[in-house]
Amino acid sequence: MSFVTNPQIDPKTLGKVGVLMGGRSAEREISLLSGQGVLAALQSRGVDAHAFDPALRSVAELAAAGFDRVFIALHGRYGEDGTMQGLLEQLGIPYTGSGVLASALAMDKPATKRLWSTHGLPTPRFAMLTADCTEREFDAVAADLGLPLIVKPAREGSSIGLTKVTEASQMRAAYEKAAALDNDVIAEAFIDGAELTCPIVGEGRDAVALPVIRIVAPDANYDYQNKYFTDVTQYLCPANLGDALEQRVRSLAVEAFRVLGCRGWARADVMLTADGQPYLLEMNTSPGMTGHSLVPMSARAAGISYEDFVLQVVAAATLDLHPNEHWKPE
Repeated sequence: MSFVTNPQIDPKTLGKVGVLMGGRSAEREISLLSGQGVLAALQSRGVDAHAFDPALRSVAELAAAGFDRVFIALHGRYGEDGTMQGLLEQLGIPYTGSGVLASALAMDKPATKRLWSTHGLPTPRFAMLTADCTEREFDAVAADLGLPLIVKPAREGSSIGLTKVTEASQMRAAYEKAAALDNDVIAEAFIDGAELTCPIVGEGRDAVALPVIRIVAPDANYDYQNKYFTDVTQYLCPANLGDALEQRVRSLAVEAFRVLGCRGWARADVMLTADGQPYLLEMNTSPGMTGHSLVPMSARAAGISYEDFVLQVVAAATLDLHPNEHWKPE
């Protein structure tokens, strides 16, 4: 998929488009905002687009809706983790973003980090925490990773359930906060530096990175509230990294995208140390598209409007298994 500033896409060729939004995850509120923005953008370009909330409507209704393709504006579980992608594969409805396996891998932070590490890509060291960890084991993790460190659910987004631990005595409470949202909890070494994010579009060798954004949050606290509901966080795009470092971060984001087998679009979150070493944190395969979201901001810096970006993403909707290869009854 090639992203250009003035795409020549005939809305009529897209057919009836469903915009999946809401859902059952902890990020439902943000998903609704993303979905409403995407829906308005598609309709403004003459696309026959309709909202569909899988938390309120059944699988049978989705199958019967007659969608020729869908834009997945769901975030988190049941939408970004491969489950919805698998359902759409079964229904034969092309969808935006990564396929089943890549979506599942990217949603699982430990699996993502293990794969990146295997391919030599830099990511912070981590350890898994369990309910039966003793205080001595919590202390050992803190000593090994160093303080401060980050404790978070293995499969949540938008900083939900995340705690920055500054003392070993806080480990138990941080674990319990994350474990309330996920059976698997990860402790990750804290990287002190600049917080960056970089969208990637395309697939395989055609994947390219859009401009890097530098995030400057109050007290370096880019939490759920500061991400979506305040105007105090600063977003610098261009990120003023210098050409060489900007290209290095972009190249790393694209390689991380390819290693996971992602396609369509995604957003890599990166920490940059004072000496210019980037560390990959995670890959978001269904990024936010709200008024505070970062992918539209980066796209604008590349000369691509919100509406054009959405149109291009949905035009690239596809399936893991090509539609012509689907089994049909004799």
